Amino acid sequence: MAKTYTPIATTTLTSAAASVTFSSISGAYTDLALVITPTIPTGAYDLLMRVGNSTVDSGTNYSVTRLSGTGSAANSTRSTSASGMFCTYYGYPTSTNPSITTINLMNYASTTTYKTMLIRSNNASAGTEAIVGLWRSTAAINIITISLDASTNFSSGSTFTLYGILKA
Repeated sequence: MAKTYTPIATTTLTSAAASVTFSSISGAYTDLALVITPTIPTGAYDLLMRVGNSTVDSGTNYSVTRLSGTGSAANSTRSTSASGMFCTYYGYPTSTNPSITTINLMNYASTTTYKTMLIRSNNASAGTEAIVGLWRSTAAINIITISLDASTNFSSGSTFTLYGILKA
């Protein structure tokens, strides 16, 4: 990572977990970057991120535009009233291939603008995507929760690292 990236917190699961939460995030940085390398025990499920100020927002305040591809097929979708930020489509984690997802949260501590997120997700056996998202709130982000879009857990060994970016 560049010298401007400061590791804030890392979670490596030692047992299965339904979600991972980063809370009490300092507002001292310009932007945040979240790097996720999860696996799941079975199936293929999308990553879901929710953000908030003190509590996560599970209302329909998220907008998502996604461009996805597998190498032989392409897909684009748009949602304007989602209940969370869907961070994968083809780049989802599986039991045999972890996905690598990087989420950039720009101007996360601002209290005057909506929050923009740029997401890249990749799974070597399934596909990749580029996503732009928007959390329609002027509240500063100080809590982030990552889960799956189904009732399943992340596997032991999944890693989640949050970085603060100074003067990006």
